[in-house]
Amino acid sequence: MGQNKTKDFTKGPILGPLLKFAVPVLFALLLQTLYGAVDLLIVGQFGTTDNVSSVAMGSQIVGGMTQIIAGLATGITVLVGQFLGEKKPERAGKTIGTGIYTFAVIAAIVMVILLVLAEPMLRLFNTPESAIEQGAAYIRICGIGMVFIVAYNLIGSVFRGIGDSSTPLITVAIACAVNIGGDLLLVGVFDMKAAGAAIATVFAQLVSVVLSLIMIRRKKLPFTFSKESMKFEKRLAGGILKLGIPLGLQEIVISASFLIVSGVVNNLGVTASASAGVAGKLITFIMLLPSAYAQALSAFVAHNIGAGEIARAKKALLHGIWTSLAFAAIMFYFSFLHGPWLTGIFTSEPEVMEGAAQYLKAYAIDTFFTSFLFCLIGFFNGCGKTAITMVQGMLGVAVRVPAAIIIGGMPWANLFTIPLSTPIATVIQIIFCLICFAFVMRKLKRTGA
Repeated sequence: MGQNKTKDFTKGPILGPLLKFAVPVLFALLLQTLYGAVDLLIVGQFGTTDNVSSVAMGSQIVGGMTQIIAGLATGITVLVGQFLGEKKPERAGKTIGTGIYTFAVIAAIVMVILLVLAEPMLRLFNTPESAIEQGAAYIRICGIGMVFIVAYNLIGSVFRGIGDSSTPLITVAIACAVNIGGDLLLVGVFDMKAAGAAIATVFAQLVSVVLSLIMIRRKKLPFTFSKESMKFEKRLAGGILKLGIPLGLQEIVISASFLIVSGVVNNLGVTASASAGVAGKLITFIMLLPSAYAQALSAFVAHNIGAGEIARAKKALLHGIWTSLAFAAIMFYFSFLHGPWLTGIFTSEPEVMEGAAQYLKAYAIDTFFTSFLFCLIGFFNGCGKTAITMVQGMLGVAVRVPAAIIIGGMPWANLFTIPLSTPIATVIQIIFCLICFAFVMRKLKRTGA
């Protein structure tokens, strides 16, 4: 494959290029999130409360695994970005070749976990018994298609590393349309419920991977990639895992903690379980912009750290924070004051709609905190300080889980008070990250890298 100039994040204006890179990431995340949301939406319109609960819990578990993979793949984004910033395209290509072997093994491991432990995981988080069978079917089908989910995240990490966020947006947009059509056919027409939703999701991921590979073949890439690049290098694999494992571990404990919170809520009954599932989908949408900035800043900062442009990396962080907070104000308004209207998109049952709106209010408060936190996370990842990201995530879990359990045991526990454990944890995480930021900046200024 030929070479082409990568987007140069190390010179010129900051806000414009950052937004130009972050916006396609945002829309790609939006469309990717629609995979699970469309499943829930269509099942909610054509199925029962049990059907909604099964897809809600099943997609939450699969989504947690996907987030773990995405965390691991960030190691490739950071390494590729830093090598390109250092003007070493050959090393970037070899990083990708090594990453292919590494993530093939990861895909196999995750597939086995989902196939074997589908029902135990659902029961672990107090999923209502009536939703176990369909939830397990959803998880196992997605497990079989895990190779496509892993491949999509691997390809996406490469594109972000080279500063291209438009190509993943195109492929995921087409795949999302395929998923919607598949859900309408398999769930709406053939009444396949959770299994139909899972099949549609896996097929959509397959489409996204095929389209990505076709587009890669037609592009000139800013790194050298040939047969020589397709060799497994222990040193590069170690670098990928050194950066990615802390993020993957963080995603494991964070996903588990949110599932534990769901388990506490599930003790309130199947209606509460369905309500939390519906709210969970909306929460995912609300958190998209902070997530997009975390990914965009990871690549932007990695390029500048590789080039020794520390001041630009810091300025990019500040731009990310204030623009993300402006968006958070809008999200707070709709999610806190207009929850019933939003939850009505996913369910027509009044009790589930109202319960989901109450659950959503707690996370509306968290929108401001996460906008700040996720930008700091993106900065740390771009610097290669993923261990800090891991520790702050585990710190959040150490606060969130006990808080949810304690609140859940109180006589006044409900769908608003239990999830308040999340913004409480986020505040503690921000304090920790600000302390770490001061130390990181001091070290970068002293060493120049």
